[in-house]
Amino acid sequence: MKSSMCKAVLAAICVLGAGAASAGMSVNYVNPEKFSDLPTSDWERENVLRDLVKFFDKLAQDLPAGQDLTVNITDIDLAGREYPGQRATGDMRVREGKSDWPYVEIHYTLSANGQVIDNGVAQLRDQSYLLRPTKLSMENDSLRYEKRMIQDWFKKTILKK
Repeated sequence: MKSSMCKAVLAAICVLGAGAASAGMSVNYVNPEKFSDLPTSDWERENVLRDLVKFFDKLAQDLPAGQDLTVNITDIDLAGREYPGQRATGDMRVREGKSDWPYVEIHYTLSANGQVIDNGVAQLRDQSYLLRPTKLSMENDSLRYEKRMIQDWFKKTILKK
């Protein structure tokens, strides 16, 4: 029963994710039930996936006029390790900086005026995520390491085209 509920929640998120991004941006989750590391609770998993779509939507505001970006996220491994049931409100995520760095795999297509100008696969990882400073505005964001990594990729890869 829990498995079918989990699949229903993930399917809803995928549908919402694809339509939630801005006009120049499309974000899709490909087989999110197979992602390496998402929270175990349905509501936390839903929040993570929804929050990442919103973040991509924010990044899309910097796309030049006429450019469109399609992002298919095929894997996520959040920074840290999750320890189920370690707190009263849910699971606890501990970040130690050992082999628990964040990882996101993105298949992307960037087009301008209907013509593909770049596409590829980006395997984003930040092995020194705890050593790099984060913006003060992101200090309390549970996805600050993943967002910083995605933002760095976006600036270096997408905005350079």
